Amino acid sequence: MLVIRSGRHGPFLGCSRYPECEFIRPLKAQADGHVVKVLDGQLCPRCQSTLVLRQGRYGMFIGCGNYPECNHTEVIDRPDETALRCPQCHKGTLLQRKSRYGKVFHACDRYPECQFTLNNKPVAGECPHCHYPLLIEKKTAKGLKLFCASKLCGKPVMAEVDNNE
Repeated sequence: MLVIRSGRHGPFLGCSRYPECEFIRPLKAQADGHVVKVLDGQLCPRCQSTLVLRQGRYGMFIGCGNYPECNHTEVIDRPDETALRCPQCHKGTLLQRKSRYGKVFHACDRYPECQFTLNNKPVAGECPHCHYPLLIEKKTAKGLKLFCASKLCGKPVMAEVDNNE
């Protein structure tokens, strides 16, 4: 007899006589998330099918209702641009992004060519110690403080810059 079991990669069908019988089959689930709402009047730019709002692994997104034949998707929340240049590649700008666990970080918009990331909020400015072109804002016991964004330096910046916040 087959029973629904839960595994590392999600639910699956497995034999109730395991371990004597090792028969398993994956459950047919939508890998792109389930449909929350059909967006009437909004058409897919690729296949002209209706767009739908879906709940996926990393949150809500808009996708084509004709999936899997058409795999068009749109992001609901656009990442916030900071208008700060990437200090590593000097070509891209830093964007605010969210990890799959919901933690906010900042990364270069030229990913994967440039893999520069910051876990703290970037601030325009130059480190007086090493002349690195970017500072970060950290919360300390005494309030918000500015530090050098370079992993080699990381020194705190003068308190007078901190008072502008």
